[in-house]
Amino acid sequence: MEHTIWEWIGDEALLAQVVSGLSTPLLLGVIVVCILLLSKGADWMVDGVVNLAQRTGVPKIVIGATLISLGTTAPEAFVSVMAAFMGNPGLALGNGVGSIIADTGLIFGLTCILAASVPANKFILNRTGWVQVGSATLLVAIALALLFFSSGPPVLGRSFGIFFLILLAIYMYATYMWAKSGKLELEEGDNNDNNDELIGIFQCWVMLIGGLALVILGARVLVPCASEIAMRFGVPDDVIAATMVAFGTSLPELMTAISAIKKGHPEITVGNIVGADVLNCLFVIGAAATAKPLVIPENFFFFHFPAMLIILWSFRVFISMNKDGVFKRWQGVYLVGVYISYVVLQYALNVKLPA
Repeated sequence: MEHTIWEWIGDEALLAQVVSGLSTPLLLGVIVVCILLLSKGADWMVDGVVNLAQRTGVPKIVIGATLISLGTTAPEAFVSVMAAFMGNPGLALGNGVGSIIADTGLIFGLTCILAASVPANKFILNRTGWVQVGSATLLVAIALALLFFSSGPPVLGRSFGIFFLILLAIYMYATYMWAKSGKLELEEGDNNDNNDELIGIFQCWVMLIGGLALVILGARVLVPCASEIAMRFGVPDDVIAATMVAFGTSLPELMTAISAIKKGHPEITVGNIVGADVLNCLFVIGAAATAKPLVIPENFFFFHFPAMLIILWSFRVFISMNKDGVFKRWQGVYLVGVYISYVVLQYALNVKLPA
């Protein structure tokens, strides 16, 4: 019986059957393609939204502080929401938490190493930086409370997801007001500050809708492929999500960091990373929990949450140490070292090679 592409994508059983029949190298290839679709889709969405907003006269600094930051975390959000709907809470949570770890530990750490010293906007560090570490710490505190005070397994329910989304709305409004007042210089907006002629309205909508379609398609196929890989190697879903998938969906931030270093503006990375961390916690995990209650796997309390808090609170300590507001190379070496240790330990303790 012939099936259309939409039946292959939309039918859960059919998609699982196809994925299970693929070889492991082919599965890894499909995952790479899905990650590329997510990244390209997010790029198109951002470009379409930015051009639409600029046509309405919205200041570019405001666009950078709100729309672009949401667009760059769209891949993580769609992957986590899709994983939640498909009954993979470890993958849903692991992608959000793992992206925070990858953004701050790996991407920002590499920025410090490659740029030798990274200056930062004091306003970002003093305001949004505390939101960054505060939201992650709140997530862990809620998870621990659920672990110790609930009768069954800890579950991040819809009420907590909605609570995170409300906090997200408050954060976005505050960021909007800071940007509008001219106090917050988010460099994402500066990247779009050029005299190029805006693209047409029709093209804006094509890019926006086309980008959204690519993101949804990439997330829809990536989730069962990642789960199949995890099953074959005996690795928990959350480990695959927090490392392979999280790194892939953090590619927009990585590309921004590399571009910023090449252009001699490493300070751009600080704003991008801090904003992405906040959104990965409040937006990605909040949206996933709202879509479907998430059971928190035991592995999170031993690996993911401790690694996230170590990296984020180390980041805060470095801010306090750096009175000149400049991050040092050795601090980048430390962050990358923590990230590598986190990844190596997980796979060393969990990977079971097929016989």
